Order: sequence, then structure tokens, then C-alpha cells
Amino acid sequence: MSREAYQVPSMGGQNAFSNDAGYSNSMAIDTPSVVYLCGECSARVALKRGDQIRCKDCGHRVLYKERTKRMVQFEAR
Repeated sequence: MSREAYQVPSMGGQNAFSNDAGYSNSMAIDTPSVVYLCGECSARVALKRGDQIRCKDCGHRVLYKERTKRMVQFEAR
């Protein structure tokens, strides 16, 4: 057994722990935004993949997903 130091395998110039996780920048632009409601100031916040989970108005970090507009019907038995 040789006593060499451990080396992290290379991934073609990308770090395995980078923020983009192998996605190109064009994918981040083309992804649809999802609208959330701020838990502090009730502002509507549109976020895309990779955005910080933070209200753009007050900086609060608790966001709630908006309720759907489509009709949901359950069958009672």
C-alpha cells in the first residue's frame, strides 16, 4: 500500500459541489418561475431554480407556495 494523500477526482473542470450542479446557464433562464407568498409581509415573490429563498422586499426567509387556482374535487364515500 502506498501512502499517498487522497485526491478529489476531477469532473472536467467542474467541482462536484458547485452551485449549478452541471446545468448550463440557459437552463436556469428557461425554467419557469414559481410564485410564493412571504410569511412576513405577504408580498408575492417569483423564484426560479437556483434563486435564494428570500423575500425581495423584507428579506424574510419563510415563503409559502400559493394555492392553486384550478378546481379540486374529492369524492365522498
